[in-house]
Amino acid sequence: MVLDTERYRNKVHGRPRFNMVPFIDILFTILIFLVVTTTFSGGAGEAQGKPQISENTGPSEYYLIPVAGLRRVTVNGIDMSSHIKNSAVAVHTRVIDEGEIIIRPREGAIIITAPPDLPVDKAVKTPS
Repeated sequence: MVLDTERYRNKVHGRPRFNMVPFIDILFTILIFLVVTTTFSGGAGEAQGKPQISENTGPSEYYLIPVAGLRRVTVNGIDMSSHIKNSAVAVHTRVIDEGEIIIRPREGAIIITAPPDLPVDKAVKTPS
């Protein structure tokens, strides 16, 4: 009996073959499992990005916003940098819920737009 060593050598050292059909079957099975088990939310009536506005949205009236190297805080265009302590400022909950806060860490600045009926001096305060 003669052994064909050349054919065996080409079979062993040739290009490896990868059967894609079982791979695709397993991939789709995992994908279907993830889609079926994932819960999606975000209906038309839900608020996106901000917490729900209510009478009392948290246990505190002010929340601390720290920014490394904070040098300037403006509220409705008025400089309130005197309220900075340890690179942080305390911001009123109504500003967080109803206003707008822009943090610029490279400039060391926080720009706040407070609700119209909230006085500027109550929008921020020095952290205690």
